[in-house]
Amino acid sequence: MGYDLKSVVEMKKQHPCGSNAWEIIRMGMDIRIKCLGCGHSVLIPRRDFDKKIKKIIR
Repeated sequence: MGYDLKSVVEMKKQHPCGSNAWEIIRMGMDIRIKCLGCGHSVLIPRRDFDKKIKKIIR
């Protein structure tokens, strides 16, 4: 995958607020992403993130 810090990605499932665009705000063993709709942040293990990502927006 070609994502990096501050990349905006689209996930397979949308957030309950209705948005499925997320910004990567921390990378390491785990990846922290922030919903661009409501600002909620989630910490996901990298292995799970790679399975749940749909495409890279920018």
